[in-house]
Amino acid sequence: MLVKEHAMPSHPAIAKNRVAIVTGAASGIGLAAAERFADAGMKLVLVDLDRDALRTAAGMLDQKTDVLPVVCDVGNRAAVEALVGQVYDRFGDVAILMNNAGREGGGQLFAEHARWQAILQTNLWGVINGIQAFAPRMIAQGTAGAIISTGSKQGITCPPGDTAYNVSKAGVKVATEALAHELRNTEGCKVSAHLLIPGFTFTGFTRVKHQEKPDGAWLPEQVIDKLVEGMAKGDFYILCPDNDVTAEMDRKRITWAAQDITENRPPLSRWHPDYEDAFERFMKE
Repeated sequence: MLVKEHAMPSHPAIAKNRVAIVTGAASGIGLAAAERFADAGMKLVLVDLDRDALRTAAGMLDQKTDVLPVVCDVGNRAAVEALVGQVYDRFGDVAILMNNAGREGGGQLFAEHARWQAILQTNLWGVINGIQAFAPRMIAQGTAGAIISTGSKQGITCPPGDTAYNVSKAGVKVATEALAHELRNTEGCKVSAHLLIPGFTFTGFTRVKHQEKPDGAWLPEQVIDKLVEGMAKGDFYILCPDNDVTAEMDRKRITWAAQDITENRPPLSRWHPDYEDAFERFMKE
């Protein structure tokens, strides 16, 4: 079995023969993460709702490592608790839990209730279920571990139009921040928490609008490069730029959003016509 080597240092949980669970693993960022963990010699638990795509991903990755594919709705707490049993019965260990499964946006403020429920159930409850079901077992192992949640810049700056998605990803940020606090205050805990915040990335969601990769988008593999680099440095917030948006632009946009409160501006003032010129000046400073 040939294993691709990556020169960059890694988090101690990314280790040969240890186990990585990736939800939403059949495509996009999840699949790229699974490939990277396999290249490091890790065993994999691939979790997805798309049975056919999951079978394809598992067939590709089981040439590199031991793979357990599981069709699971992460928004269903009973299903996630059953997943815990499956994983520990098979491997007896979890080094990495990557809560990555998600639904795309489209949940405007007055969208139908079912749309809101579906987005929140997967994007937010999927992360909460994963944390609550796996974190206590991972802490009790006494070994190096990492819990990664895939967030979004939309959960921080909250652009108008995708309100349900924004709410779900804002919740992911808050839940994962609370997890990091809990872990660092648990005596003897060797598990870290990380919030992955991708930029514009060419995934299955993007392909709905673009058949070919837009110039401005990163590939999923670039996002995982940034994730692994950030984890190795001990970063919690792993904020990814892309080919259009620089790290400095991200910092300024996030700062402006936070200052809506501290400066007593109207909410979402970045998109308010009265603040258009002020925002433009701020970005140029």
